Amino acid sequence: MLDPNQFDKSKFTNQPFALKDTTKPWGWEIIFTKPEDPYTGKIIHLNAGKRFSLQVHDKKQETQMLVNGEANLIIDNENGELVTIKMEPMKGYILLVGQRHRVQAITDCDIYEVSTPETGTTYRLDDDYKRPDQTEKLREEERKTL
Repeated sequence: MLDPNQFDKSKFTNQPFALKDTTKPWGWEIIFTKPEDPYTGKIIHLNAGKRFSLQVHDKKQETQMLVNGEANLIIDNENGELVTIKMEPMKGYILLVGQRHRVQAITDCDIYEVSTPETGTTYRLDDDYKRPDQTEKLREEERKTL
């Protein structure tokens, strides 16, 4: 049986946390986990007709779920070929380290994303907004300004 007294309660907190990032050219995202957490959670909003960069992560693994709206997921299949999948609402799509991917909004849409911590580099292979690869240092600098 679990003994609740075995835990260090001094680390418990009931303080809410959210980091709103309005700098995205495709919409916005809210990160609802702290940078030091062992995972990352986001709510992402994409405006109709916009899309993420075609990207690949060298350390980060994600799962994305379309909550509302319509979107396509462009993703590497088992042969390393990019395929387009119409995302089904309320179903998880796993994006592994090294797997190219991009989400394309058909209508305004919202996506939940959970992932390993945001470490490493996001390599932007094709980006409509001409942004550079996102390194850990760049990510940290971008979030300091919020």
